[in-house]
Amino acid sequence: MDKKVSIIGAGAVGASVAQVLAIKGIADINIFDIVEGVAEGKALDIQEGAPHFGFDCKLKGFCTKDEAMYKNLEGSDVIVVTAGLARRPGMSRDDLLVKNISIMKNIGENIKKYSPRSIIVTVTNPADIMAYAIEKSSGISHERIMGLGGSLDSSRFRTFLAEALDVSVEDVNAFVIGGHGDDMVPFIRYSNVSGIPISDLLSADKINAIIKRTRFGGGEILDYYKNGTAFYAPSISISVMVESIINDKKRVIPCAAYLTDEHAKHYGINNMFIGVPIKIGKNGVEKIYDLNFNDDELKEWNKGVESVKSNCKIADDYFSKNQ
Repeated sequence: MDKKVSIIGAGAVGASVAQVLAIKGIADINIFDIVEGVAEGKALDIQEGAPHFGFDCKLKGFCTKDEAMYKNLEGSDVIVVTAGLARRPGMSRDDLLVKNISIMKNIGENIKKYSPRSIIVTVTNPADIMAYAIEKSSGISHERIMGLGGSLDSSRFRTFLAEALDVSVEDVNAFVIGGHGDDMVPFIRYSNVSGIPISDLLSADKINAIIKRTRFGGGEILDYYKNGTAFYAPSISISVMVESIINDKKRVIPCAAYLTDEHAKHYGINNMFIGVPIKIGKNGVEKIYDLNFNDDELKEWNKGVESVKSNCKIADDYFSKNQ
């Protein structure tokens, strides 16, 4: 195929992304992992299912214990970064911060060396800060970097709303912005079922319960798994982003994107990645949509902003000490 996607991290999320993209026939796929044999085995395992689904894309695995293997990033249209420490019970996303920043620094430097024209999708938690770390270490322009967050959170939000209303998820339109964490901001004013406002269909108490469940959606799954995190819904959410890039679909999806001075008057911040509605196409983040907040929404937004800002400061401190 003439398109190539590289996935760094062959854990449950990375391997599931590879499988979804392969089944869709999106691109040839290279999988990378630091543990010897894992990426190679999962690439072959997925490839052997090709006859049943009829996909002709090729999958290859590489062990980055030998850093020379990063050379196989060359020519990637999209690089999905899922590598990093896993979240454990009782651990917040932010607990992972410093160690995963160090992992992003290494990955970003190899992307800069071998595939600086790629578009990057960061998945490692906290995804907005990992996008920030990749930008600082790779030198890639911020328009070509985005982080998972709103894509997954919005999918969870729509799922729970559809369940509560006993309607098809296809007819539920809703989205979540802000940091990918406990301070995310579900936008009720923009949520509807085929144009009917959610607030006309559900009580305030029920809506608030759904918002709470959305904010802790990853934790709910973590409580079930005990020693693992969500990967099915994340992998599908990631694949939608990748597909929109590869096929230039111009999907409008909330994702972590870099806000510049141009957006400061609407969002009150700049020079950081945070979840906002964006248009995703062949050039990466092709447009950031500005939103007007009411007082309650602004309060929730600013709470999340402060959390992301503090993490950016930690990242800045790390890079100043580890140049």
